Amino acid sequence: MSKRAVIAIDIQNEYFPSGRMPLVGIEQATANAARVIAAARARGDAVIHVRHVSKAADAPIFAPGTAGIEINAAVTPADGEKIITKNYVNSFRETDLKATLDAGGIEELVIVGAMSHMCVEGATRAAADFGYKTSVIHDACATRDLEFNGKTVPAAQVHDAVMAAIAFGYGELVDTATYLSR
Repeated sequence: MSKRAVIAIDIQNEYFPSGRMPLVGIEQATANAARVIAAARARGDAVIHVRHVSKAADAPIFAPGTAGIEINAAVTPADGEKIITKNYVNSFRETDLKATLDAGGIEELVIVGAMSHMCVEGATRAAADFGYKTSVIHDACATRDLEFNGKTVPAAQVHDAVMAAIAFGYGELVDTATYLSR
């Protein structure tokens, strides 16, 4: 039994062009995530989907019961794959993610998803803190432009800064092609 799991974080309709918060590069990141997920299934690795749902029914994004909270069709969970619903940035906070991983004997995590600077980073840091060997497939993640101090920080710069921080102390970064060739 494999000791590795792919964690697909928040690859939800809300982040696509038809959603309320489209991300830069989400289509390509999702295509790469789908390739990573397909390889995991072929190898017998666990695949766990995490989706964000706001607690408030009138939330501006990820409102319960909306199409935005649905996992995108490009990465539809297969029968038997765990789906974890979270209400916070960190996928481990107040969910059964850690218990699920530990029950499955998982030691290594491969993370894909959205947003790079929020939920991907939050889960990666928590995973490393819990002692999991963690890799992020950097081209299977997406984010958006941010505002700071009256300036727009382009999504590519946001993504690169977050990935640099992850590589500095929390996990391995690898692109899809390299990961799939291993």
